[in-house]
Amino acid sequence: MNTRKDGRAHDQLRPLTLTRNYLPQAEGSCLVELGGTRVIVTASVDNTVPAWMAGRGTGWVTAEYGMLPRATHTRNRRAASALQMNGRTMEIQRLIGRSLRAIIDVSRLGERTVYIDCDVISADGGTRVASIIGAAVALTDADRWLMWNGYTERSAVLGLAGAVSVGIRGGEVLVDLAYDEDSSADVDMNVVMTEDGKLIEVQGTAEKGTFSRGTLDEMLAAAEGAIRTIISIQKRTLDTQ
Repeated sequence: MNTRKDGRAHDQLRPLTLTRNYLPQAEGSCLVELGGTRVIVTASVDNTVPAWMAGRGTGWVTAEYGMLPRATHTRNRRAASALQMNGRTMEIQRLIGRSLRAIIDVSRLGERTVYIDCDVISADGGTRVASIIGAAVALTDADRWLMWNGYTERSAVLGLAGAVSVGIRGGEVLVDLAYDEDSSADVDMNVVMTEDGKLIEVQGTAEKGTFSRGTLDEMLAAAEGAIRTIISIQKRTLDTQ
């Protein structure tokens, strides 16, 4: 088995730390530290819904994602408006929103929107998966806030969701790719799953060559094992902090 630059085994996650209630003003918040990647996630409750949902008696969950200008090695231009968002940013925040709506019964929210904001303060690969990991924790805390304050009668969150990157590099399946691994991977994939092992989304791309169905199955199995570890950390965080 080849070792990686940071000494990890092929199926080993980078150190993952989740800090709940990182920003006390928000109904839910989480600082995610995944190796060198750090993301602040907040969940904000608003007592309105988008116009197209008004009058239905149901709620909505949506997400926004962005990077601070020096979250990466070179400065990125700050997106001051939605018109300046690039395609990657739009794709990531839609992924985060879809992932969260898969684990919540929005009909239990009433006519309320939970806004998830994911702000990357340091990027070293896996920013979208780190955002989803923290967003599931922040959403759970916002859901608890709604119940504790008497706005909802029962939990709307049906379970947790975890996510991880997985790829092929040098013929080896690797989980949780750091930036140097991601930028040179032959195959790059992001996997999102529920805590009961159901797939929410799989995003896979052959960067430098095609890959077989057998390799796909191997990558999914590696991702599932890593996500089970991630969800156990989410649960421990929600139970103990």
